[in-house]
Amino acid sequence: MFSHSGTHRTPNHNLKLATLLGLTAGLVNAEGFLGFSVLTTNITGHAALLAEGIAQQNWQSAQIIILWMLLFLAGAFTSGSCLSLLGAHQRFSYSIPIVIEITILVLSAIYGYKYDGSTISKVALPGSLLFAMGLQNALVSMVSGSVVRTTHLTGTFTDLGIELAQLVKNNIKDRSAIRSKIKLKLFIICSFMSGAIAGAVLFHRIGFTSFVFPVVILTFVLLYDIFRVNVKRYYQTTSKAFQRNKVKLVDYLPPT
Repeated sequence: MFSHSGTHRTPNHNLKLATLLGLTAGLVNAEGFLGFSVLTTNITGHAALLAEGIAQQNWQSAQIIILWMLLFLAGAFTSGSCLSLLGAHQRFSYSIPIVIEITILVLSAIYGYKYDGSTISKVALPGSLLFAMGLQNALVSMVSGSVVRTTHLTGTFTDLGIELAQLVKNNIKDRSAIRSKIKLKLFIICSFMSGAIAGAVLFHRIGFTSFVFPVVILTFVLLYDIFRVNVKRYYQTTSKAFQRNKVKLVDYLPPT
């Protein structure tokens, strides 16, 4: 899912990525909102809250919202730096952001119950989730070539509307490509909504422990890619060694 990029990336890779990471974002969105009363997967809604805080001269609230927005930006910057400095084709370039996100979610599961609405807890807990979602959004966007975004649905619904309009045109040339794009958008929407519903149900039943479920998904994604790459490399190495030995064996066989 992460180890392929550019021309080596297929629609199937993006579908897997959209399904699993969209599910993760939906879980975090619902659990973060129910636990902290804060939207933690995007910053669009926070712009209106910031404007309200400034209009009412509630400077403390405005400062917290600005910090949240900067933390989301910092998460995206961190992912971008990992892929740029380590290289998009290096395994650890995507492993580091995922491990950071897993760590933040584990800490939310452990310490979430201590949230008391104070300034420090507002910055530390919802802010850390915004940082994690900034990480994920940038990572997925860069790996997929800006085709997949999983932490919010506004752009996805917009793109879906445009693509549906293109599909109904009679003179469209490549309908299969448009259908593939529509399929991807529907997967993202369904995965996010499924995650949000599951997150709400789980949070009402087990509270902040529900943050363990997106951790499980991210761990699976991480191990799946690492295991798959290792198996593929082992197979290629073994095949090359077998071919070399086969050639040597043929050289030593007596002529018939």
